[in-house]
Amino acid sequence: MEPGGPTSGDATLVRGQDVVSPRGGVVRGTRRPPGWTAPGPGPRPPSPAERALLWPDADEDLCWLAGDWRLLQRTDGHRFSLDDLVTAHFAFHCVGGAEARPRPPGRILDLGCGIGTVLLLMAWRFPGAAAVVGVEAQEVSAGLARRSIAWNGVADRCRVVSGDLRDEGVLQGEPPFDLITGTPPYFPRGTGLESEQIQRGPCRFEHRGGIEAYAAAAARHLSGPDALFVGCAAAPQGDRVEAAAAAAGLRVTRRREVIPRAGKAPLVMLFSVQRPSPQAGETIVAATIVEPPLVVRDRAGRRTEEFVALRAEMGMPP
Repeated sequence: MEPGGPTSGDATLVRGQDVVSPRGGVVRGTRRPPGWTAPGPGPRPPSPAERALLWPDADEDLCWLAGDWRLLQRTDGHRFSLDDLVTAHFAFHCVGGAEARPRPPGRILDLGCGIGTVLLLMAWRFPGAAAVVGVEAQEVSAGLARRSIAWNGVADRCRVVSGDLRDEGVLQGEPPFDLITGTPPYFPRGTGLESEQIQRGPCRFEHRGGIEAYAAAAARHLSGPDALFVGCAAAPQGDRVEAAAAAAGLRVTRRREVIPRAGKAPLVMLFSVQRPSPQAGETIVAATIVEPPLVVRDRAGRRTEEFVALRAEMGMPP
């Protein structure tokens, strides 16, 4: 699922032409309104010698992500999705959004980072973060994420660790993190037909654990009671998220459902999790904040004003 998709208003966009890269892949052209200026920190382009190694190959394309940042994807594999976009946006607002905390997250971890979408959105949204680290078990995805990091010139503070997030030694020696994100696969193995296309099976089915594994990994690496784990789950899995958090010694502090189109059932549930707050020798467990649902499109299929504003906050053109 592409984040947002086309609308009837796309005719007003200035469409840049797709071109073939020197390595045979597709470099996507821009689709931006006249006069629109890309917000946020700009990329730091690699040298010509470095860029020669980063162009998309014949089975890849180089797409726009946030502002002028780009993302490499396989044309036949796992793609940037609505889930990634709303998770990154929710994480940004859970730590304060535009009214950011006095000390925004200095260290960010993305569990099961895949091709690096949420990792890069966090790096773009929090340019002051000293480190943005991803953990990814599929080497093809980890390789794409590393090349996207290099393309945007942020290898000085972003990196991807190859490994299974369930392995307690995969981040051995790493200091704890102030913000952890994750978009676990939604389906236990055997509950549906898995795609044979590269990357897609493990991205949708729990080859290496689901929300329980992600919550346990987050609990090992959160920096303290104010640190957050933010992720998404299939909308009907609220009880499972609550149980996974409790089993890891955490609590769900905030929830929000995402409805793809007005009148439809919720598609995913966003959540934030943190440790219960100790106070005077007792554990304080506050009630979970349930935010109004985010509706992506109205009944006519047009993006809602709220979703257009969300995209703008994440550096995407209207």
